[in-house]
Amino acid sequence: MYMQRITPFLWFDDKAEEAAKFYTSIFKNSKIGNISRHGKEGYEIHGRPAGTVMTVEFQIEGKEFVALNGGPQFKFTEAVSFSVECKTQEEVDELWEKLTDGGEEGACGWLKDKYGLSWQINPTILGVMLRDKDRKRAGRVMKAMLTMKKIDVGALKKAYEG
Repeated sequence: MYMQRITPFLWFDDKAEEAAKFYTSIFKNSKIGNISRHGKEGYEIHGRPAGTVMTVEFQIEGKEFVALNGGPQFKFTEAVSFSVECKTQEEVDELWEKLTDGGEEGACGWLKDKYGLSWQINPTILGVMLRDKDRKRAGRVMKAMLTMKKIDVGALKKAYEG
């Protein structure tokens, strides 16, 4: 059995369980795992009522994550994001719509979800085009991408072809 060595720990004020359920509802091969709750000691240490959620273990696409209700001290920034490779424009569209619901669109395929977590929704073909040995083609793709919020595969292909 494979054991994931590094696990992202996501700090929320008090929405860890809600966020874990949101993420597992969007991605296939995803599920909620163990949920730990504050006991009497947790209340005394963290100011959280006994019985409230402390951590939620969950999987997205088979990868392990932990969501922590740590309080309002820390917020997500764009310095850390999750990049999602998409095979089709339809997949890009679906993930973009679901993850921006209550969040905000960014540039070049980046977005923030309603919890402030940053995501990059990328069609696989984008990386292929950007690595093309023909630097003029790759440059046109980069220039096109820089004008986009949600990535448009059709527009990238037009730029690629010149």
